Amino acid sequence: MISKKVILTGNFGVGKTSLFNRFVYDRFSDKYLTTIGVKVNKKVVQIDDHEISILLWDIAGEITQDKVPVSYFLGAAGIIYVFDLSRPLTFKNMDKDIDYLKQLLPNSSIKIVGNKKDLVEPSELTSIVDELTLKCNITTSAKTGENVEELFKDLAREFI
Repeated sequence: MISKKVILTGNFGVGKTSLFNRFVYDRFSDKYLTTIGVKVNKKVVQIDDHEISILLWDIAGEITQDKVPVSYFLGAAGIIYVFDLSRPLTFKNMDKDIDYLKQLLPNSSIKIVGNKKDLVEPSELTSIVDELTLKCNITTSAKTGENVEELFKDLAREFI
């Protein structure tokens, strides 16, 4: 079995914990509870003939914050950078954040994820994604579960 550490990071309130809970437990709550520190769990996914154990770290807050120790990021094979499609402020500094992550973890796979797809109209979604300076790999909705499993399976495929 392949075992890989994956971190969920991004601004406050973008739905990192909701994606974590939808993927690991297949549940969603509208109740907002801020993550303090880090929450860790694992889930095994099957990709063809391979079992991949994803050790998922849900990291509180923003990546450049002094309150988030660099050690949380170390050893990560995958990074899921989450922004909120309904709040443009959450992707304004995305370029700088991604550059920092690439310097910190140069050999890690990075997925840029627009979450809360259920809160924007399809026509808005297209214009938001087109205006991003970095390529959004996938849009998700932790609330409905849309594309959540696909996100993690796509990342797991890169580990094989």
